[in-house]
Amino acid sequence: MIANSINTTATVRNVYIIDEKGVIRVILVYPMNVGRNIGEILRIIKALQVSDCENASMGANWMPNEPVINPIPKTFNELKERVNEINEKKNGMSWYLSFKNISKKCKIKED
Repeated sequence: MIANSINTTATVRNVYIIDEKGVIRVILVYPMNVGRNIGEILRIIKALQVSDCENASMGANWMPNEPVINPIPKTFNELKERVNEINEKKNGMSWYLSFKNISKKCKIKED
């Protein structure tokens, strides 16, 4: 939401995150009077890398090396397996929302 009193022709700053295939994955737009958060930009890049590696999603406020959200099951058998896994590992709230730890191949080195 932009207030009517804001100049609509003022310069804005954009941050584009482009993957190795040349696909724009994220566009962040900042007004001139708001600074960019480099920590957040780095977190977004790490989240994209882990998401691609794990075929998973990141929850709100996800931080590197925290558990990720499993993709939803695509078949009834996968759903039953997911429910059993949640009952055994206590790693989710329902078949629709469960978590997994990041595999060693996808771990991100902290700077």
